[in-house]
Parts: sequence; C-alpha cells; structure tokens
Amino acid sequence: MVTAISAIVLLGVLIFVHELGHFIVAKISGVGVLKFSLGFGPKILSKKIGETEYLLSAIPLGGYVKMIGEEPGEEEKVSEDDLDKSFSHKSVLKRAGIVFAGPLFNIIFAVFVLSVIYMLGVPVLTTQIGDVVDRSPAYEAGIKKGDQIVAINGKEVSRWEDLTKIIQHSNGEELAIKLKKDDSYYETKLMPTLFTDKNIFGEDVKIYKIGISVSDKFITERYNPFMAIVKGSQQTWFLVKLMGITIIKLIERTVPANTLGGPILIIQMAGKQAQAGISNFLFFMAIISINLGIVNLFPIPILDGGHLFFFLLEAIMGKPLSVKKREAAQQVGLVIIVLLIIFVFYNDLSRIFAK
Repeated sequence: MVTAISAIVLLGVLIFVHELGHFIVAKISGVGVLKFSLGFGPKILSKKIGETEYLLSAIPLGGYVKMIGEEPGEEEKVSEDDLDKSFSHKSVLKRAGIVFAGPLFNIIFAVFVLSVIYMLGVPVLTTQIGDVVDRSPAYEAGIKKGDQIVAINGKEVSRWEDLTKIIQHSNGEELAIKLKKDDSYYETKLMPTLFTDKNIFGEDVKIYKIGISVSDKFITERYNPFMAIVKGSQQTWFLVKLMGITIIKLIERTVPANTLGGPILIIQMAGKQAQAGISNFLFFMAIISINLGIVNLFPIPILDGGHLFFFLLEAIMGKPLSVKKREAAQQVGLVIIVLLIIFVFYNDLSRIFAK
C-alpha cells in the first residue's frame, strides 16, 4: 500500500510540475490552453474553468497541455478570433520558451525539494574511523578503530567527505594528522598510498588513500533558508552533471544498458524510499525530477527536445518544416520511445524474475 501511494504521489507531482511549466509560460505568452491533463487515455475526472478543461486521466505515465493551434496542420484551421491565441502563430522564441519550460520546471523543482531537505536536516558522516586496513599507512602510523580525525595539516575537519577530498588530493605528500582518542588528542604523520579503486561507474581509478574506512556515526546538519537554497542549487547542478556523464558512459558502453530502469523500478524505489523516511523520499523525487527534465530535452521527435530541434531548424531556415516532414519525424520518435519503454520494462522484469 505504501509503495502504491508513494508511486502515485511521486509520478503525480512530477508530471504536474512538468506540465505546469508548459501551462504557465503558455499563458504568459498569450497562448490559449484547451486542456491540462494529468495522465493519458480516458478521463476519470474533469472540470472546465474558462477555456481550459482540467483532466485527471486513466494512464498515470505522463500528461499533456493541449494548446490552440499546437498540432501540425492546425495552423490553417485556427479561426480568425483565435489567431492571437494560437501556439503556431507565436514567434519561434515564444514557442521554444513554452516547450523548454516543462524540463526547466523539473530542474527548478529539484532545487526546491533539495533546499527543503537541507532545511529539514541532512545526515553527515563524521571523521570517526570505522576500521583500519592491516599494513596500510594508517595502520603503520598507529591509528586505531574508533579514533576521530580532527585536523589534517593544521586544517580542522569534521566531515568524512572533506577528509577524503584532502587525502585524495594530497599527491602522496606527507600529511600531519591530529586525532581524538576518547578524551585525549594525539598527532601522527603518514604518507598516502596510491590505490586502484572502482568509481561509481565501475571503472578502475587511481586514488590516494591511507587505509581507513568510515564508521556509521553521523551528525545532522541544518541550514537557514538562504544557505539551503545555495546548497540545493549546488546539489542539483552536481546531479545534472552526474546524469550527463552517465549518459555518455551508456553511449560508450562503460555503463551496461541493462542498468536502465523503467516505471516498475521507479515504483519499487519510491516505496522503499518512502519507508526509509521523508528526506529519502524527497531526495529520490528530486533525482527523478532531474532525470525527467533532462530526458525530455533529448532531440527525439515527440519529446520537448525534438520540438526544440524543429524550432532551431525553423529559425535557421526562416520557415517551419512541412507538416508532412514533422508528422513523419513524430512517427519515428514514437517508435523510438515505444522501443525504449519496452526495453526498460524488460530490464525491470528481468530484475524481478532474477531474484
């Protein structure tokens, strides 16, 4: 039950945010909006306010905003009274802005969600040592499990993330380390050693280490609204870059294609994160929102990125592509999306039956 509810909330919120972006910028641009729908297919609920019909539809895997004069071939069917509200009769820049607003709102929403998390409080691992590798630099320097590193080369450290960055960027030079053991302090010196490790993409990388692992001790850090927005923006940018690198790694086949997940995996993960706590669920929602925004910018016809590509061609050529070419491109785009959906569903089912 928790999984179902959390999945509905996750998908519903993210679809709403995406379509709200199109809707708001369309209204600002003077375009008439006929329908605003959460979901596809048969309508479950509907209410018309002004010229817009607001719908809740049966298939909760997307949504849409239906604008006057939006579809290929509708340009000449728009009545004289609606010309000033027709999407196709607006400038290329305005049309591009309306289309780009959907993915943009997903990114902005991720910033908002992550900012809320930083205000609620994020768990941060301390510099307490969980274990020491035998015959490692730390072992030879007399560092023990349970000791806490408080400074390196005179610089205070309290977060494990900061500690590892200093060690990894040491270039193997000697480090003066101050540690706390129970209620007393002691100092030691050691030389980091170059190790071969795996990064998050499974690639072998060379990094400097001293042979220690983190304990499970953490503190909760909370930020004021201003700093939370700063941290939320930084984390969003980090996740955007990470997804970009992941896409490149998929193309290079460094990351196997069978790691891609679809709706089933998202639903499963939504349930797990909801059970783990509100912060975990919100963080997962931010990640999916970023993914949704970026994927929609792919230059595939029927996606927002495909429409933006058409607008770019129109701006270069001085006129839009013919209706026939646009319809053909959208059919190709539809085939690509259907094949991708089948592939990720196959991956999801393979994971289920492999258990």
